[in-house]
Amino acid sequence: MSPDLSVILPRVLIVSRRSLRKNKFVDFVGEYHLDLIVGYGAVPVIVPRVSGVHMLLDSFEPIHGVLLCEGEDIDPSLYEAETSNLSPEEFEEIRRIHSSDTAIDREKDSIELRLAKLCLERNIPYLGICRGSQVLNVASGGTLYQDIEKEISKKIHESQRVKHMDYDNYDGHRHVVKVVENTPLHDWFRDSLEEDEMQILVNSYHHQGVNRLAQRFVPNGVRTRWID
Repeated sequence: MSPDLSVILPRVLIVSRRSLRKNKFVDFVGEYHLDLIVGYGAVPVIVPRVSGVHMLLDSFEPIHGVLLCEGEDIDPSLYEAETSNLSPEEFEEIRRIHSSDTAIDREKDSIELRLAKLCLERNIPYLGICRGSQVLNVASGGTLYQDIEKEISKKIHESQRVKHMDYDNYDGHRHVVKVVENTPLHDWFRDSLEEDEMQILVNSYHHQGVNRLAQRFVPNGVRTRWID
């Protein structure tokens, strides 16, 4: 009799994203992220983004890990976005430029914030990619910039600005991040870092970013310059 792999292998939860196709809502998860979970020997368990699921997360036990990734902007009211001084005109421009991100999904917010808090309470392994890292920061009491370009570029001299994201070169654009010494990121890239620079190239797929880092976290990498 073959073994029950669902018992033997760790179960990693990942929340779907909602899209409107042919006048119907469709839930989906990027296959790259599913491949990532399977490639590391775990079973991906998709949590559907449907109303009420945030109250049913106990039904997904046992939970051995959580991977949160793609999705829209987190509802600013969830992190008290009092630091934003953006004008109505600037918000309108942001919605026009980043239309696929600014359609807030409060149900997905509820599900993922509850999952993030569950991981923190139970010490469940958690990987946050892009939006997923922002969810973790908000779940822990941190805040976000509602738009990096609008909120930071005005404060930075033109010579110090760095292009944060590039829709024309979406998958190929990279920018520099300075690695903080004696952190996990430093350990992972130690062999490829030049000591006098301590820099790596990363991609950016989101127009938002961490503003106030939650007290329980320390940064592994920081931007030395910002955007154009």
